[in-house]
Amino acid sequence: QVQLVESGGGLVQPGGSLRLSCAASGTIFSIDTVGWYRQAPGKQRELVASITRGGSTHYADSLKGRFTISTDNAKNTVYLQMNTLKPEDTAVYYCHAEGRGLPQDYWGKGTLVTVSS
Repeated sequence: QVQLVESGGGLVQPGGSLRLSCAASGTIFSIDTVGWYRQAPGKQRELVASITRGGSTHYADSLKGRFTISTDNAKNTVYLQMNTLKPEDTAVYYCHAEGRGLPQDYWGKGTLVTVSS
């Protein structure tokens, strides 16, 4: 079992920044990849960024250069630094974990990011 808890969402003006956190607990040694996904109203959930246990990162092409994913292994936390936010970044952001040793994929409950003036 893996538990994921997101935090850091909120209301931000266009051009602003936010840092989201995903705190993992449970069988974290079995996690191979942690990803951030987002789902805007009326749209499908999409991958924002992911990071592997070895530190390899992957970003959605449209977000490269504005978003950065990182980890703090001592805190079992994955971060998503979001800069130069745009109204179209408004969405619920979810943390996702997967691993070959895990019986299933795991999702957090999400944190809402609203970009608006």
